[in-house]
Amino acid sequence: MTSSDETAARPALLVLADSLSYYGPEGGLPVDDPRLWPNLVAAELGWTVELVARIGWTSRDAWWALTQDPRVWAAIPRAGAVVLGIGGMDSLPSPLPTALREQIRYIRPPALRRVVRAGYQVVQPVLSHLGWPVALPPRLSVEYLEQTRAALAYVRPELPVIGTYPSVHRCDAYGRVHSGREPAVRALRAWSAETNVPMVDLADAVRPNIESENANPDGIHWGWDAHVAVAEAMLTVLRPVAAEAVTRTP
Repeated sequence: MTSSDETAARPALLVLADSLSYYGPEGGLPVDDPRLWPNLVAAELGWTVELVARIGWTSRDAWWALTQDPRVWAAIPRAGAVVLGIGGMDSLPSPLPTALREQIRYIRPPALRRVVRAGYQVVQPVLSHLGWPVALPPRLSVEYLEQTRAALAYVRPELPVIGTYPSVHRCDAYGRVHSGREPAVRALRAWSAETNVPMVDLADAVRPNIESENANPDGIHWGWDAHVAVAEAMLTVLRPVAAEAVTRTP
């Protein structure tokens, strides 16, 4: 068997996430960097990784990826588990409409785009102190997560799905405000209880790092010890899943 055949034969850890999954203490990295938590988890389990993520993604974007990205479709048949490492962005204050932020890149000419972006960067942290509205209300976050879970269950009823509670931050760009986290956690906890989706609390795993000098200076992305802590938390949930997968293998 060739190495490519061996790789294809191994289960894949399919991760739908935001930039927390591929940023380190100095910025974004290629998804195959072995220090990132999805790769730490996969290496421990002997699996491969399919990481589909982008900066600023919410639970709605994860749903769109599931329904529109053929890379995700290709990964589902060989997935050993799916991690919805998404939702932290949902709970951040977004006093200016998310659609406005997303459309800034399309403004022309470039000089006007730079002016608008600079203005947004000035206003966003100031208005964030209001704490409301958030990027995606808890009700909608859960709705998109449930649509994602249900779609996966329709295709592969036995496929384990793991959810996450939002991380924490001390990011000046959001006024160091995260009043939307607790309502999000309550909604996610209720969803987990209704659907039996196991949850990993990212905040518990990364709080010591975020509050230290070892995190990314932006105050929202993690340092390497946080990636290790998240991987350990994920493995607590995924090791039994991996063991059951081996048991089911003919």
